[in-house]
Amino acid sequence: MTDHVPTALGRATPLPASPADAVLDYPPNPRPGTDYLVRFAAPEFTSLCPVTGQPDFAHLVIDYVPAATIVESKSLKLFLGSFRNHAAFHEDTTVGIGQRLVAEMTPKWLRIGGYWYPRGGIPIDVFWQSGPVPTGLWVPEQGVPSYRGR
Repeated sequence: MTDHVPTALGRATPLPASPADAVLDYPPNPRPGTDYLVRFAAPEFTSLCPVTGQPDFAHLVIDYVPAATIVESKSLKLFLGSFRNHAAFHEDTTVGIGQRLVAEMTPKWLRIGGYWYPRGGIPIDVFWQSGPVPTGLWVPEQGVPSYRGR
């Protein structure tokens, strides 16, 4: 793990053409053996509707407890940005992001909340987590209210 070389950090990196093309970097956890929560909030997430091709907007909140590695934030930003031209339903997008992070990073625990702005007048919120919350872990609320004209 100590020989990890980030692919995006410290260099000009273009936005990946698709989520499949995005490379996520996973440096070693600087505090192995300690359970702590990491939160990423992406309040301006965008993807495309698979039916109309129109943009969809969401506020994503990703919480995880690292195991051996953490996710490097610039690579995560580029991965999330790659969805701008990706067409998928809200459910597929939200759960797919969480499942990819779990499959590659293998954290002790991860949850994602996708708070989607209305499509056709109906807001859709999607939630997924990898399993039960680790015992004794402080997990604050995600802080995004149900839709009221976000």
